[in-house]
Amino acid sequence: MPPRPDFFLSPFFQETPAIATNFRDRRRPREERAHRLNREITAPEVRLNGPDNEPLGIVPLQEALHMAGERDVDLVEIAPNATPPVCRLIDYGRFRYQEQKKAAEAKARQTVIETKEIKFRPGTDEGDFNIKLRNIRRFLEDGNKVKVTLRFRGREITHQELGLALIHRVRDTLGEAAMVEQTPRLEGRQMTMMLAPARKKSGGSAKAAAPAPETEPPQTA
Repeated sequence: MPPRPDFFLSPFFQETPAIATNFRDRRRPREERAHRLNREITAPEVRLNGPDNEPLGIVPLQEALHMAGERDVDLVEIAPNATPPVCRLIDYGRFRYQEQKKAAEAKARQTVIETKEIKFRPGTDEGDFNIKLRNIRRFLEDGNKVKVTLRFRGREITHQELGLALIHRVRDTLGEAAMVEQTPRLEGRQMTMMLAPARKKSGGSAKAAAPAPETEPPQTA
């Protein structure tokens, strides 16, 4: 049987106190955020910062929530593992924008170094050699490393000195534009050498290091 209309007018319901909600309670889905907001914060007290990240001291959680309500902002928990947790009074949309902007600026300052590979053959002709060399220079100027690979086919492996001479030619032609990070090394049927951009000189003119003799044997892996 459904309750009578006057059931909800009983003293039990009339005397139940209302819960004060004098702060914004933006109930965004928790999985969409990396921070806890407002009622999601459970610490009894927090170290509070203002909208401009100015320190406001350690205050009880309820007082921090009250201050958020007065300013019409969110209470954002930014350092949950601190003792007590660090929270900030700020509109969460503005806070996310600031965090994304800082992350983008940090990413822009990072230098990403890639390793490019240029392949040769013992019989690479002059025109192809010059094209590949220009590509190596471009990669090095962009701050990337270059793996020079020379592949032997069939009986070419019996004439490793031809491949070594070509790799040395690449190194010597580049001169001061490149620094040999890994000397020529024989790995199966291919010979490899790793080049890195030359370090910028701090001042003065340093003498270029003398190239290794053409008869230098490659290292075997």
